[in-house]
Amino acid sequence: MAKKVAKKKVAKKKASSKKAKATKSKKATTKKKSPRKKAAVKKKAAKKTAKKSPKKKSAAQSGAKPTTVSQYVAAVPAERQAAFKKLRKTVKANIPAGFEETMNYGMIGYVVPHKTYPDGYHCDPSLPLPFANIANQKNFIALYHMGLYSDKKLYDWFVKEYAKTCSHKLDMGKSCIRFKKIDEIPYELIGELLTRVSVSDWIRTYERSRE
Repeated sequence: MAKKVAKKKVAKKKASSKKAKATKSKKATTKKKSPRKKAAVKKKAAKKTAKKSPKKKSAAQSGAKPTTVSQYVAAVPAERQAAFKKLRKTVKANIPAGFEETMNYGMIGYVVPHKTYPDGYHCDPSLPLPFANIANQKNFIALYHMGLYSDKKLYDWFVKEYAKTCSHKLDMGKSCIRFKKIDEIPYELIGELLTRVSVSDWIRTYERSRE
């Protein structure tokens, strides 16, 4: 009788041991991840790392306003780059000596520096006297020319010559010429317009308008 009881106890122990081994083996198998799951985990971890250390963006990509002329030019959309660069080149080649290129009112500006005209601009004397600007706007490229606004003779001459040069209607505000068709910008006419007003001419016109 005692032998039978002992045998039963041994059999029970063996069964428990087998069960424990099977459970342990099952857990180990469960813990092992398939190659697909491993790849997914790695991908997720890589994304988190990328979010933590973002790549440096240019002024144009980050939406920051350009603070230099080179930044402004770089921010112009690719499809307008050639036309805008040509317009800038035309302005620089024809604008009389004494005007300086700088950032002005968030655009590329051509101004009379303080060393030439210490009084500066009456709206804000800390700013140099503005004369012309070029800008990339949402729907057009623009040229701003204060001489057109303040000198009727110059304005009339430009309107007449524009009609001779361009087939489409002149789109213009008080001093802003809008070029929506960038392949039809009259560069030669713009160059001629810029040669017609020197620094001294502009200072005289500006001071007369203030009297």
